[in-house]
Amino acid sequence: MQKSELQQQIIAQIKAYDTIIIHRHEKADPDALGSQVGLAEIIRASFPAKKVYTVGMNTEGLDWLATMDQVTDATYKSALVIVTDTANTPRIDDQRFNQGQALIKIDHHPNDDAYGDIQLVEPDASSTAELIFDLQASSKELHLSAAAARLLYAGIVGDTGRFMYNSTSAHTLNVAADLIKQDFDQTLVNQNLDTLTPEQARLSGYVLAHMTILPSGAAYVVLSAETLTALQISVAQAHAVVSLPGKLAAAQAWAIFVEQAPNNYRVHLRSKAPIVNELAKAHDGGGHPLASGARAYSEAEIKAIITELDQLVQNNK
Repeated sequence: MQKSELQQQIIAQIKAYDTIIIHRHEKADPDALGSQVGLAEIIRASFPAKKVYTVGMNTEGLDWLATMDQVTDATYKSALVIVTDTANTPRIDDQRFNQGQALIKIDHHPNDDAYGDIQLVEPDASSTAELIFDLQASSKELHLSAAAARLLYAGIVGDTGRFMYNSTSAHTLNVAADLIKQDFDQTLVNQNLDTLTPEQARLSGYVLAHMTILPSGAAYVVLSAETLTALQISVAQAHAVVSLPGKLAAAQAWAIFVEQAPNNYRVHLRSKAPIVNELAKAHDGGGHPLASGARAYSEAEIKAIITELDQLVQNNK
């Protein structure tokens, strides 16, 4: 089905429901929050009588961008549910997403988990925020408020690494240009996205000092719970260093292992060229070709991921 047809189906569903609840993935990043709450602000500006809610856990360090609503179970009974920026159902923050009357998926990850009655999925898009902008731009009935523009801009800037990643297209830049025509302070958004706490700054130093770079260009660092405690940093705050190894010329692809509980590590996989999402899928994860997440449940699995990443980079040469 063509994108325009899917957009019109989504708009028809939005118009048909008085109550709309919008979800996104757990441990939200700027694109998850930007697309989720940006869509909510578009709907509120376009249809003021509708009840629109955003749900999930509030995200440490991103409360300047958006905070969530509290929604009762009963509210879902007559609601349209929309999930943004979430590839698979286990990652949806607040598992009541399937309690509504209809379900829509809007996402830019590979559609390996094809959930939802309507699925608008474009893996080549820079961000889900870009897809939300396109949805709004496809209809004269949807209005872009300054509040929505701020959120969508933050989502695009966050997921493109400030327009550095190869997912950035001419269309992405045109969308950003249209967004900053609205009345919000894009400089402040950029500054907030680029700000590190003192704890995150110490963690950055630790990562650069302790990262191992193999001869292939594969790199890795393990952040144990003990290390995070010593640096006075939370698991959520550790996300600030995920892209940092990319500044090193020798690092071609890298894994950052963050201990969340004993024998449970969140694995951040990033790459300049080698495709890493199949590696992520093999270890309880997935994502984009050059930016994925996985899990490691033992030191042996950590070593296995490092070995596989090393081979992956070698094979890419």
